Amino acid sequence: MHVPDGFLDVTTSVATAVTAAGAVGLALQRAGQEVREVSAPLAGLTAAFVFGAQMVNFPVGAGTSGHLVGGALAVVLVGPWTAVLCLTVVLLVQGLFFADGGLTALGTNVLLMGVVAVLAGHLALRAALLVLPRRPRSTVPAAALAALVSVPAAALAFTGLYAVGGTAPVPLPALLAAMTGWHLVIGAGEAVITAAVVGAVVATRPDLVHAARHLRPDLVLVGADGLRRTVPAPAGARGADVVAAGPTRRPVAVGLALTAVVAGLVSLTASASPDGLEAVSASLGFDAAARASAAAGSPLADYAVAGVASPLLSGALAGLVGVALTLLVASLVALGSRTAAR
Repeated sequence: MHVPDGFLDVTTSVATAVTAAGAVGLALQRAGQEVREVSAPLAGLTAAFVFGAQMVNFPVGAGTSGHLVGGALAVVLVGPWTAVLCLTVVLLVQGLFFADGGLTALGTNVLLMGVVAVLAGHLALRAALLVLPRRPRSTVPAAALAALVSVPAAALAFTGLYAVGGTAPVPLPALLAAMTGWHLVIGAGEAVITAAVVGAVVATRPDLVHAARHLRPDLVLVGADGLRRTVPAPAGARGADVVAAGPTRRPVAVGLALTAVVAGLVSLTASASPDGLEAVSASLGFDAAARASAAAGSPLADYAVAGVASPLLSGALAGLVGVALTLLVASLVALGSRTAAR
């Protein structure tokens, strides 16, 4: 759902940039406690995984594809404020180095995917956890619902922005129906991916899942020998009140390896069909308003390394470089947020 330059007028683009900057500034102030709970490397890993997963477009029918937004996934893994920072870093790296999303539309993309999708996912997650059993595994269906809600919420927000500052005439009821319809389908795919990732982490290390830390009535203890055992937490305790044993180095290493596989290999199988926004803009005739990004001359533009003849090798290398950049920047931002909160 990366918005290109040219879809929104200057006034609207400036307004979204200012709003997004305010939200990111607030997140920098508030994310410190979350980062202390999950650690900066895990925050960086979450951002890197979202970057890699966004490279994998999956078909949703009628020549249209979708990709993970990742806002709800980040909320579940590292908390809402850190999620805003993670998605912002992903979008910055994509826009500046890969020409994915316009530079003048960067504030719009951060607002839609880094703020609206995160907020909608956070609210849906909290609502689901209020009615589900207070067990770590409850975060899996709650995460799926959060993901399902977050994608059409961002699509609705784009429709509202286009109604205010769209640069080409489009029947708004048609735009609303198309954006909502396609992104509900894409949201279903996002829900499956999010539930699979959260389920895998909760099954092995629930103490590393931000949402599960505040639910867990049981403790999974991991000894130096790698053996796990489950013990009851103190009565009335929340996960945040309990110190879990077990280092995070191994989970981070495993997560990085999986992220590299997704970005360097799985991404090569991505659907070439246009994503939801691209398909809608083409069907309603406002795709011509899009302008090429100022970063189109980047040596990594379009997720290919300039000068590498093999398309497969070029795409794989671009994915790995993007993961490394995102991991580095997101980890530094998370560390800065934690330091500022002291």
